[in-house]
Amino acid sequence: MPSPSTHTLPVSGGRLYYEVRGNGPLLLVVGSPMDASHFAPFADALASDRTVVTHDPRGISRSALDDPAQDSTPELRADDVAALLVALGAGSADVFGSSGGAVTGLALAVRHPGRVRTLVAHEPPLFGLLPDAAARHAEVDDIVATYHRDGVGAAWAKFMSAAGFDTGDGEDDGAPVAEPSAQPSAQDLANSERFFAHELLGTTRYLPDIPALTSGPSRIVVGIGAESGHLATYRTSTALADRLGTQPVEFPGDHGGFLGAPRDFADALRKVLTG
Repeated sequence: MPSPSTHTLPVSGGRLYYEVRGNGPLLLVVGSPMDASHFAPFADALASDRTVVTHDPRGISRSALDDPAQDSTPELRADDVAALLVALGAGSADVFGSSGGAVTGLALAVRHPGRVRTLVAHEPPLFGLLPDAAARHAEVDDIVATYHRDGVGAAWAKFMSAAGFDTGDGEDDGAPVAEPSAQPSAQDLANSERFFAHELLGTTRYLPDIPALTSGPSRIVVGIGAESGHLATYRTSTALADRLGTQPVEFPGDHGGFLGAPRDFADALRKVLTG
C-alpha cells in the first residue's frame, strides 16, 4: 500500500494535520482523541475503492493550537472537518466517526448539513441521552478531577472502569483508550493530558439536535460493536438510535473494533455506505 500524502491546513486557532490515501468516493475517518496514526490499517483497508482522509484532531499530535489551553468542543472540531472538505475541494463526503469522532460527525451534520452524505456514528459517548445522565456526568467530572489531582494514569484507570472495560488489576499506565496495555509515548501522554483537561467534558456533554438530524439531508447510521454490550457506549448508541427512530448497525468487535480487525470492519462499513 503506498504511503499516504500528508498535509497541513490552517484552521481557526491552529493548524490541522491530515493524510490522504486511495482513490474513489471521498470518505472522512474521524476520531477524538485518537489521531490519524491509529486509523492507518483501517484506512489502508478502505483505500482500494475510497479516497480516505484521516486527521489529527485540534490540539492532538501534529495538529497544533495557537492557544494550547483552548478547549476542544464538538462544534470546533466539526468546523475543522468542514474546513478540511473545503481544502479538498469537496462539496460533500461520507463520514465515519469513532467515539468522540462520532460526536464530531453529529455536530458536523447539524452545523454543515450539506457536507455530509452518510454519517456512520460508531459508539458516540452521549451521556446526556441516558436516564442516569446526571450520574454519568458526575463520573466524568470525577475523572477530570482525578487527572488534575493524581495525573494521567489514575485518570485513565477511572475512565476505563467507568466506560465498562475490563481493567484487570485496575492499574493503567496512561495509554490511549484503544490501547490500554501499550506503553505510552511522550506524545501519548501529551494527548492524554489534552483529552482530560480540554476535551472529555465537552464531548460527553454534547447533546445532538435530533430534529435537525432527522429532518436534514444527511443519512445518519448509528454503529455499535458486536462485543460492546458491556460498555457505556452501547447504551448511548442505542439511546441515540432510538431518538433517531432507527436501528443501530452492528460492526465487528467492540468500541475499537477497527483496530483489531481492520479489514473485516472496513468490509462492514462498505456495506453500510453502499446499502
